[in-house]
Amino acid sequence: MFLKHNPIIRLLLPMATGILLQWYLKTPVIVSIIAFVASLMVFLLMGTLRNFKSWKWAPGRGLMLALALVSAGMIITWLKDVRNQKDWFGKQYQPGDIVMVTLDEPPVAKERSYKATASLVYLFKDGKRINASGHIIIYLKKDSLNSTLQAGDRMLFSRELQEIRNAGNPGGFDYKRYALFNGITHQVYLTYKDYHQLPGNALPWYKHWLLQSRNYVLNAIKTHIKGSKEQGLAEAMLIGYKEDLDKSLLQSYTNTGVVHVIAVSGMHLALLYWMLNLLFAPLLRKKKTQWLHAVLVLTLLWFFSFITGGAASIVRAAVMFTFITVGKQINRNASIYNILAASAFCQLCYNPYWLWDVGFQLSYAAVLSIVVFYKSIYNLIFIKNKILDTIWQLAAVSIAAQILTTPLSLYYFHQFPVYFLLSNLVVVPVSTVVLVATLVLVLLSPLKIIAGFMGLLLNGLIWWLNTFIERMEDFPLAVWSGISINLAQSVLLFVFIAGVAFWLMEQRKAGLWWALSGLLMFFLIRAVSFHNAAKQQKLIVYNANRYAAMDIINGRKYSFYGSSEALTNTSVMNYVMNPSRILHRVTAARETGADLQSDNALIFHSKKIVRISQPIQKLVDTAPLQADLVILSGNPRLYISDLLTKVKTSQIVIDGSTPAWKARYWVQDCDSLKIPCHNVATAGAFVMSLH
Repeated sequence: MFLKHNPIIRLLLPMATGILLQWYLKTPVIVSIIAFVASLMVFLLMGTLRNFKSWKWAPGRGLMLALALVSAGMIITWLKDVRNQKDWFGKQYQPGDIVMVTLDEPPVAKERSYKATASLVYLFKDGKRINASGHIIIYLKKDSLNSTLQAGDRMLFSRELQEIRNAGNPGGFDYKRYALFNGITHQVYLTYKDYHQLPGNALPWYKHWLLQSRNYVLNAIKTHIKGSKEQGLAEAMLIGYKEDLDKSLLQSYTNTGVVHVIAVSGMHLALLYWMLNLLFAPLLRKKKTQWLHAVLVLTLLWFFSFITGGAASIVRAAVMFTFITVGKQINRNASIYNILAASAFCQLCYNPYWLWDVGFQLSYAAVLSIVVFYKSIYNLIFIKNKILDTIWQLAAVSIAAQILTTPLSLYYFHQFPVYFLLSNLVVVPVSTVVLVATLVLVLLSPLKIIAGFMGLLLNGLIWWLNTFIERMEDFPLAVWSGISINLAQSVLLFVFIAGVAFWLMEQRKAGLWWALSGLLMFFLIRAVSFHNAAKQQKLIVYNANRYAAMDIINGRKYSFYGSSEALTNTSVMNYVMNPSRILHRVTAARETGADLQSDNALIFHSKKIVRISQPIQKLVDTAPLQADLVILSGNPRLYISDLLTKVKTSQIVIDGSTPAWKARYWVQDCDSLKIPCHNVATAGAFVMSLH
């Protein structure tokens, strides 16, 4: 009955299934096209022939339509893959070819370089110009010449493009897939001597206009809001620009469960939609101008969506409000479930890879959770006082949104903000005031005196908000972190939630049995995982750029060996070592796990490991050592042949602190001597069992 009243859901589910099948099975597109044409023709024939119009054939017609949609999802996914484009540069590019690109965005300053994405235009091979498509990341050496580049600038270079690779650390982020989903497959590092900038600018007029609009907003904020942290937060909240956002502040908002106020999302668009409706309300008084109200609201809504970068969550909200506005124009109030399904369907048709986007998933989970649970939660307590009732409404919304987003948050971020309710009660209303005030500030920025006064007030308000969040992060047990669940456990949590909701809201005992079964399976998988973790013994040499970092894991404890600088580098800790430690369910050991340890060697359960970070002459003067593993670290002056006269080993590992040029020489030497060599910078982290 539910699906009958919300038919778009029946279209969305097979479409999403087709997207998943194509990505994981890599079906040839011709097979998908044949399946689509055949199933669609059968569906149409069954709908036109009299003998098949009976209700008995309804399941057959539904099956054919579902197969057509599955096939359509597979075709759309294949077409979206940049590697399948006819003129994708990766099919023809060879090292040494001259590449012509156009910058898609202004270069953004990073720690040691400028970074920008660029679109391929041409390849030049043997004097011939070949049309090319695709996107790359360009890293530019920091200097005054590179800082003047703008979006739309064209450049020629012949420096070799490098395929994007994952760091290969256990539990690490799949950056290669993330880049591919954004159409990016390669990267290159350039100095100003490596490229030639062509005259003119190739940026389309509409992109130039959007970029100018964004720059106008950024300049207005930077002019009138003086604090760097306050500037970064205002930019992120209003238009989703995060390049100036303080990383530690972002982590504080994440840990307290209110990062959604920073990410431009449906909440921001809902507020803008309400303001636009209020602004253009006079147009609704006359029937002749009602259409103009819809046109103005939707135009400004989509303009805001594009200026923020068109993130999945913001597009979802824009599509949803478009359906609502159009529905009002034709006097049809559709089901919210239908609207959600229709907006998701349209987005996946445009970009099927948004199905993997965490923002996309969290956005729909939060809205669906509020739609399903808010009313039941709010009705639990009746409050006469209007102010207290408003506070309870906000609390009910926060609790409702948390229900369906929790399994996703645990799966992706491995933590749960314990004080999410308290933080949301304070941050949501204050951030709403900040958002509205920042928008007004931008509109009034030509009026210097008024804008300056507003900027002063906003700076103080945002400072107070940031301080509140940073203080709350220091509360005892503010974050339950280090939670590791797999995809199956995340699904089982959804089964548990759905079962409990069905039991309590529909008074059906079957829901309770589903909930208990899901919870039992969840804890069974967790128990097996803890049992396996207690028996693990392994060594991990991490791919930590410029740092030596190694963990020896014994059961659910780890001992770290490496440079102390790695422990103070937040990027290395958050993106290299912590994900691995969460995956392996380990905490720091009080004592070293080695049976025997010296300056350069350690023995763990009969496995002898030698770490070398100094010239070989200073290492050993006695008979050759016998080692199961040799780890080369840093930049010592040594040759592999000389090393093997001092240390006999069957495996050499080069860690992340070794310069790339030296690592290449060592790998070549090992290959010629037929000694297995693992360079973590190119092959990912090295993992060895110590059993």
